[in-house]
Amino acid sequence: MDYKEIFQRFSRLNILIIGDVMVDSYMWGKVERISPEAPVPVCTIAKKESRLGGAANVALNVAAMGAEPILCSIVGEDASGELLLSLMQESGLSIKGIVTSQTRQTTTKTRVLSGYSQMLRVDEETDKDILKEEEAILLKAIFDIIATKRIDAIIFQDYDKGVITKNIIESVVAKAKSNKIPTAADPKKRNFLNYDNITLFKPNLKELKEGLKTEIDTINEETLRKATDLLHDRHKIEKVFVTLSDKGVFMVDYGKQTVKSCFLSAHLRQISDVSGAGDTVISVASLCLALGMEAVDIAMISNLAGGLVCESVGVVPIDREILFNELTKQI
Repeated sequence: MDYKEIFQRFSRLNILIIGDVMVDSYMWGKVERISPEAPVPVCTIAKKESRLGGAANVALNVAAMGAEPILCSIVGEDASGELLLSLMQESGLSIKGIVTSQTRQTTTKTRVLSGYSQMLRVDEETDKDILKEEEAILLKAIFDIIATKRIDAIIFQDYDKGVITKNIIESVVAKAKSNKIPTAADPKKRNFLNYDNITLFKPNLKELKEGLKTEIDTINEETLRKATDLLHDRHKIEKVFVTLSDKGVFMVDYGKQTVKSCFLSAHLRQISDVSGAGDTVISVASLCLALGMEAVDIAMISNLAGGLVCESVGVVPIDREILFNELTKQI
């Protein structure tokens, strides 16, 4: 496989991303004593940092691979929303697809770390579905982008915070089909069964079991295939890509005359933090999907990318050069 050519082709792609954006904030410090007020550690903070998270991290991953991301989402008219927009602009991301809401709170996840250990996470958010008026504004922004710019793939990055609704999924998938644009989804529980006719569906094992309300006790190709067959039969999903944490990934392609599946083991890594790994996997998988690559190659490249970002602390995008070098070692 000519990875140099593939990476060059990535740079010519435009990827539309729809989903829940958030601010990932970090507070690094040191624990040296227990509080006299309660039996809890006292962390003296030495450093603070805010990063783009959720669907915004998917956009960063797409950009890191050389492609152009176009992000569509809703943020609150609050300080965290202003910070998120500022972080997007600092990162070179367009904010033209971002809608502001007076009724919503911008999702912020604050992690307190001592060394490499996370002690606490504080979430500030609303997870109610967006209002019908907001849904209409967001859909118009999405359709305007599709009408005025070549889009090579669409990603639904769902964190169950309410930006992605059943109507948005159905409307965008229908528009994508009429424009021959492949679609990919990284689902959560609320909309799990709403992604009919999607091109690539990427749940993790927990999401797969909860979404289908089934137990998968033994992880192998046979048991996973039974579950993905249900998804394909009920929802007409073309490719199902299941991430299995330290067990690797499983992918099956129903779009071929002969259905093909593959089970790839995880790469041995010094794992520091799994936060954001799913964002990286769906980003790289969607880029490969846009190029029309075979399922096994999509799974292999995405699996490697997801493992690489786990070596860093916190939510970080993939490093294109490191991924390229790792892939060339596989040859």
